[in-house]
Amino acid sequence: MSRIGKKPVPIPSGVTANVEGQTVKMKGPKGALALVLPDDVVVKMDKSSIKVDPRTETKRARAMWGTSRTLVANLVAGVTKGFEDKLDITGVGYRASVQGKNLQLALGYSHDIIYPIPEGIAIATPRPVEIVISGIDRRKVGQVAAEIREYRPPEPYKGKGIKYAAERIFRKEGKKK
Repeated sequence: MSRIGKKPVPIPSGVTANVEGQTVKMKGPKGALALVLPDDVVVKMDKSSIKVDPRTETKRARAMWGTSRTLVANLVAGVTKGFEDKLDITGVGYRASVQGKNLQLALGYSHDIIYPIPEGIAIATPRPVEIVISGIDRRKVGQVAAEIREYRPPEPYKGKGIKYAAERIFRKEGKKK
């Protein structure tokens, strides 16, 4: 039994939900999202909640049960509050700035990196060493953060690079004389 999957997803006021077969559509104050769930689960909608149940008792159906419920809960959270990821840049001369629809990163390479901001994502740089990524789709926000971090992941000796704000870098000792 999935402890997460058993709980129905409550739909707050101001959010309209629609279930058609395996497709769940949400519309709220921040925007609209849609999600197609796998065939291993059954989606039912009550007056003020959405319930996800496994179609069969196979291992995959039980695995998809909790996952699908969480994805539906992320739709509700996205259209009501939205999601946000923060990245920190460490290193002398490393900085970021938003210019139009592009994020410009100076990360110690011979050239600046230009990252085009995808549709549905907002990127802000309150300080040159801080990047705030926000949007209503949790997957897209996380993917954009991972792609930006990949340009210069933090290294363990000096800690230089791009890291998540909550990430802790395991530091190594340098070589001895």
